[in-house]
Amino acid sequence: MASISNEAFVLGMSAVGAGIAVCAGLGTGIGEGYAAGKAAEAVGRQPEARGTIMSTLIIGDAISETAAIYGLVVAMILMFANPLVGKL
Repeated sequence: MASISNEAFVLGMSAVGAGIAVCAGLGTGIGEGYAAGKAAEAVGRQPEARGTIMSTLIIGDAISETAAIYGLVVAMILMFANPLVGKL
């Protein structure tokens, strides 16, 4: 069995970690879609409350979107800056 260099192993595991970090966008996408559906349902039931419902939806979606952005930032750091290779 061929031996793997430490740097190759760290780079490979960084790619796996980046893939897992990007999966954070999956949960936020599902959550935001569910919230948008419920907001549309609420506006359908009470059209006069549209402004309040939509502002709450937008604030909630913006807060939940930060999880996906953090996942993307972590993935970009692991793929391009890769601070773990310097630790070898």
